[in-house]
Amino acid sequence: MSIEIANESGVAVEETSIVAAARFALDRMNVSPLAELSVLLVELDVMSDLHERWMDLPGPTDVMAFPMDELDSARRPDAAGVGPALLGDIVLCPAFAKDQARKAGHALIDELHLLTVHGVLHLLGYDHAEPEEEKEMFSLQNRILADFQAHRADEQRRAAQRSADDRVLGAVGLDEDQTGG
Repeated sequence: MSIEIANESGVAVEETSIVAAARFALDRMNVSPLAELSVLLVELDVMSDLHERWMDLPGPTDVMAFPMDELDSARRPDAAGVGPALLGDIVLCPAFAKDQARKAGHALIDELHLLTVHGVLHLLGYDHAEPEEEKEMFSLQNRILADFQAHRADEQRRAAQRSADDRVLGAVGLDEDQTGG
């Protein structure tokens, strides 16, 4: 799966983490590993321009999704057997998301993960214009995000354990070297 990311926002963010969130969501939705996705992080004025131009709404927003390929409308885009596709672009605005993160009581990167998953779902045809659509999309978004966070926490625990093991084994190796053993 090809996921390109470009940070033109002026805000330093963990780009690999955003790519990981997108990849996790796409994998969870059974999207073809041949799919391509672009993620762009932009400044407030750029997002404001995009929001006004494409949604006819004033001011900036947190995330926008621009699907590229027309998917077969006779079946869900996350149905098995969906072939390779240029999914489209997700545009994130970290400066806008920062205030949302603060209000939600979590870190900016957590908000960017949420927005990335949200954008992926939009690219796959999910929407939240109607109450039933909103319920379905946000439920799916919350499940994917919770699974992603659990996956990341597990990876961090494993990395910490490997590091601790390496320190112990390194100390044992030093003791053996010093004793001729």
